[in-house]
Amino acid sequence: MEQFEMITRGDRSMPELLISPTQFRFSVIGDNQCTLASYNRRDYYKISLVLKGRSRLLYAHRGIDIPAPALVFTNPLIPYSWESGDESPAGFFCIFSDTFLHTGGRMENLQESPLFKVGGEPIYLLNQHQTDYLQSIFERMKLEADGEYVFKNDIIRNQLSLIIHEAIKMQPAMAYFVPANASERIAQLFLNLLEKQFPVDSSDKMLPLKRAGDYAAQLSVHVNHLNAAVQEVTGKSTTMHINERLLAEAKSLLIYTEWSVGDIAFSLGFEYASYFNNFFKKHSGITPLAFRKSL
Repeated sequence: MEQFEMITRGDRSMPELLISPTQFRFSVIGDNQCTLASYNRRDYYKISLVLKGRSRLLYAHRGIDIPAPALVFTNPLIPYSWESGDESPAGFFCIFSDTFLHTGGRMENLQESPLFKVGGEPIYLLNQHQTDYLQSIFERMKLEADGEYVFKNDIIRNQLSLIIHEAIKMQPAMAYFVPANASERIAQLFLNLLEKQFPVDSSDKMLPLKRAGDYAAQLSVHVNHLNAAVQEVTGKSTTMHINERLLAEAKSLLIYTEWSVGDIAFSLGFEYASYFNNFFKKHSGITPLAFRKSL
């Protein structure tokens, strides 16, 4: 399995590094000297420059073979796995938040950009000229990230913009294949995406994915295809998985926080507290307030 690209899935084998308040960090692929102590994997985008090692990027319903060198863009809300071949991968990667890149009004929303959007083309195969140019940018980015210059974030944003615009000018790789175990992969990626939304850590933000159709859209599959795959592999419907996870999170928030029932309802994606009360009582036999008082 892949050694460096599982950051959006919390893979412990990936080299880790501390995310600073600048919301940007840089690392060399295969460098095990750094540690990632804290980051919200739902918020950080990733750009990887793979210089060596053949690998394969796998989404819910498609896969892409990646012969190095390649430039790879990954979105934190689109689950994937990355398998490497026999040769150890080498190159660079950086992770950054939408907020970091857009300070000063730069670029469009990343999820709507052609590089990161659902259904987009995330793999760009490079010729020698492109490889040399992009490697020089990544190396300069590393120097800035390690330096003390007070305006280094502005320089790094410029370098990220150069990488993004260089990729937009390229023709993306299109050598897709359908994985043999497509249903298992779709079901597993759905479960990964479901789990990514938890734990809920803010009462001011509503869960972005609430229904089966929301998950299907993120996975770029038809909702009926998603439902069939999840039912086939797990024996439960997509909606049942979502409801079970929402109920478990609701109970945890009722036990371990002092949030009001209304705040909990909002954070879990319920537009009205009455909808949350009905949901909770239907699936637990008791109201949220009665559950909290019984503890």
